[in-house]
Amino acid sequence: MTAILHAHPIAPAVRERIMATLQDIEQRHDVRVLLACESGSRGWGFASPDSDYDVRFLYVHKLDWYLRVAPQRDVIELPIDDELDVSGWELRKSLQLLRGSNPTLFEWLDSPIIYRQDEATSTWLRHFRSAYFSSTKGRWHYVAMAGRNFRESLQGDTVRLKKYLYVLRPVLAAQWIDSGRGVPPMRFADLADAMVTDGALRDEINQLLAIKMAAGEAEHGPRFPLIHAYLESTLAELERASYFDRPDGQTETLDRFLYEVVTGAPLTY
Repeated sequence: MTAILHAHPIAPAVRERIMATLQDIEQRHDVRVLLACESGSRGWGFASPDSDYDVRFLYVHKLDWYLRVAPQRDVIELPIDDELDVSGWELRKSLQLLRGSNPTLFEWLDSPIIYRQDEATSTWLRHFRSAYFSSTKGRWHYVAMAGRNFRESLQGDTVRLKKYLYVLRPVLAAQWIDSGRGVPPMRFADLADAMVTDGALRDEINQLLAIKMAAGEAEHGPRFPLIHAYLESTLAELERASYFDRPDGQTETLDRFLYEVVTGAPLTY
């Protein structure tokens, strides 16, 4: 039995609003959006009917922005409303994070919902994702996220159901990395299909997904016993492993890439 897929499609009116917002950002900040995607529960594949839209984007300034002595602000964040949560990272900041194997950036590059992208730039960014991936950094990002959410949100007899998925997903991502599969996929269904082999546990995860995706974000309910036991034992095992850091990857290739995107030169990799 495969994990439930939920495709809350992007309504045309919402997509139109997002595209207009991105265009307005380009005009107001004098930047060029290189990639805009959906993050959060819609990108993971288990959105509730009232989930907002977590729009994330990467952008580049014109050349003169990079030739100033004083540091400039390298993020663009719009006020959050009931429907849209929109923010983005400047390209140099993004490449610094990519060099450091930042899991959040890697997820954006794997999002199944893309609003806009520069094809050549996004293709190379996805190539660099594999080249700069650190299994150690990725693993411990997900283990820490899962452990924190489990201990803070899933200790009562009645729990907020969405929090199970906010623990399950990073646990499965850490197991994916431990199995030697490389960069974890963003979609929860891809992780679950590969990593959850126990039939009864899969059934209970499907029950949880069905409830979560039909109910609101704040829905509470009793514990799911098999999921809870699985998370408790698996987290204990994941957190026992030794931690060995590694330095960030080399910068020469990313320096050249930044220069070519900023100046509009052909990408020569």
